[in-house]
Amino acid sequence: MNLQTLEQLENELELTQFTNEDALELGLTIINYAKEQGTAVAVHIERNRVPLFTHLMDGTSEENVHWLYRKKRVVDHYNKSSAYIAARFEQNGTTHAESSLLPPAEYQAVGGSLPLRIKHSGSIGSVTVAGLTGPLDHDYAVEGLKRFLAARKS
Repeated sequence: MNLQTLEQLENELELTQFTNEDALELGLTIINYAKEQGTAVAVHIERNRVPLFTHLMDGTSEENVHWLYRKKRVVDHYNKSSAYIAARFEQNGTTHAESSLLPPAEYQAVGGSLPLRIKHSGSIGSVTVAGLTGPLDHDYAVEGLKRFLAARKS
């Protein structure tokens, strides 16, 4: 995806509030989506860098935990999705690992982590998915947020 599309998507997925109960609902929404798809993922949700939801489905491992944190640190640092940051570096002919000053063992700009944004307040946390490919992890996080927001409207 290009930068404009990724940025527009982040803006469309803004929330009006985000409570601990919301984190539980969002996490379960993503887990249920993964079950529908017949896949296994790990999900981690934070607000103000405090973990509110973490779940590793059967078929995931400790390695997925490391990926959750590598991706979410990118969101914490840039306040943009990990896919957006990866695309921004690629657009400049490089990678985040090669050209940022952040250690790749702790920061990985690959799809799967999105900022949680409150309208008129900015980023207050992140939702991160790991266990598939970067693009699929990104798609699962996006689909989870879309379903969560749609359930709020109904």
